[in-house]
Amino acid sequence: MGRVCHCRGMDARLRGYDGQHKATRTIKSRFTKIVLTTSTAILLAACATTAPTSMSQAPVAAYRDVIDLAGRLSVNYQKDGKPETLSGKFNWSQKGERIDVALASPLGQTLAKISVTPDAATLTQTDQAPRVAKDIDSLTAQALGWSLPVSGLRDWLQGYATAPGGKRFAASPASNTVTTADGWRLTFVSWQDDTAAQPVPKRIDAERAATATTEPLAIRIVIDGQG
Repeated sequence: MGRVCHCRGMDARLRGYDGQHKATRTIKSRFTKIVLTTSTAILLAACATTAPTSMSQAPVAAYRDVIDLAGRLSVNYQKDGKPETLSGKFNWSQKGERIDVALASPLGQTLAKISVTPDAATLTQTDQAPRVAKDIDSLTAQALGWSLPVSGLRDWLQGYATAPGGKRFAASPASNTVTTADGWRLTFVSWQDDTAAQPVPKRIDAERAATATTEPLAIRIVIDGQG
């Protein structure tokens, strides 16, 4: 009889242990579900928070004949068959048909000054006599080793370009690439304010492939200030 009682007591203890074990597993299961549910909610909230906003369809502001800009540029070009890279700062002043451009090193040392009017283009470098020509693009190619497309920049810096067929292109954050009538591939990469009613370009990438008469050229322009 003593052995039977002893076995019955052990059996009761085992049943009690099994009940406690099941309760523990139930608590753990509920805790796991709570953690998973909370984690999912946090992830969904994060995704909702970081979801990209739609880009503005609004085109750039109306073209201005008078404008002053300051910024930086980097140029990748070919010279004597070898790749060259140049970087620096620029100031652009435009008043009607006259354009004045100052190119400087990253430290601010003036490298060249360019003046363009309907009659002539003049390029002046330190300790050198001014060079005068009718075509500013070829003049800069001769003097600097690469062609600064001043006639194109007159439009590009304000978000405009002339597409093939003479069609006028006005960029927007949603429509930011165009190939110009003279073969430049433009990308308006970033804007001063993506959501502005009239967005203003911040960074412009311009690329021109090599032709029978020209070398490949890539120019990156970042506009820091506008007046």
